[in-house]
Amino acid sequence: MKIDRFDFDELQQFKAAQATAYDVVRTVAREMTAGMTELQVAGRIGAELERRGVRDMFHQPFAWFGDRTAFRNFGPDTDFLPTDRCLEKGMPVILDVAPIQDGYACDIGYTTSLGRNDDVEAMQKVLMECRDFILAGARARKPFRQIYRELDGLIARHGFVNVHRIYPERVLAHRVFRFGGSRAQQFLQRFRVLGFGLPTYVWLLGCAALARLVPGLQSPLWNDGPECAHAPLPGVWAVEPHIATPDYRAGAKWEEMLVITDTDAYWLDDDVPHCRQARRKGWWSGSAVNARNDVVAEAA
Repeated sequence: MKIDRFDFDELQQFKAAQATAYDVVRTVAREMTAGMTELQVAGRIGAELERRGVRDMFHQPFAWFGDRTAFRNFGPDTDFLPTDRCLEKGMPVILDVAPIQDGYACDIGYTTSLGRNDDVEAMQKVLMECRDFILAGARARKPFRQIYRELDGLIARHGFVNVHRIYPERVLAHRVFRFGGSRAQQFLQRFRVLGFGLPTYVWLLGCAALARLVPGLQSPLWNDGPECAHAPLPGVWAVEPHIATPDYRAGAKWEEMLVITDTDAYWLDDDVPHCRQARRKGWWSGSAVNARNDVVAEAA
């Protein structure tokens, strides 16, 4: 697999994969009705991806409803998998999907609600501030760990709590890649470990474990640990800030791809659902820290 030094054409392929993923979750979200379960919605996402020709996934589709959007009382890794929790009017919803399209992996998260939910709207506003903050930190070449910890402070100042610390390895972000494996690797990718394709799971967690043990070895994960006390690493990163109300009654997140080069950083696309919503509602202009889709990357 290829993890960095992507040229402009390759970045456009990542962008296309991300656009497909967002379009799929928005299509399924419009079809959601009270009484549907997380398992049913996740299944519809998978079916819609397959209908569009997607056969491989970085991880299987996830759907979380109600207080499960805040990962309330989550413990074992299996708690992240979709359940028979039923959707009710007003509930927050998070959909998370990671298709591999034409060999290009992506990973996105999308927050909505079945009807009005003031908690979700308040968190979505803060998450747009988080988006600008993360980009500014990456462009300033702050260490990954420092950006993570300063983001914690921003979230707390707004009265919310960090939920991405509950993710495996406390990740705020992880690398995505161009998957150019052999037929055997592609076959193994269809076997799931906690929702992730087997080669992906072994690579992410194995490399992260080695990075904690071997000084100088790069981790494919971005968290607040000592292995991330370094400047941003070139590549394409799926960034996923996730926050919740202090009582964990509701959570919200977005996830999208950040391109980091040797000298700069920029979002792969500013025309994603949470950006469009924020512009429409007047929360965010994107004028100062927008994506640079017209730039031929020097090498991400």
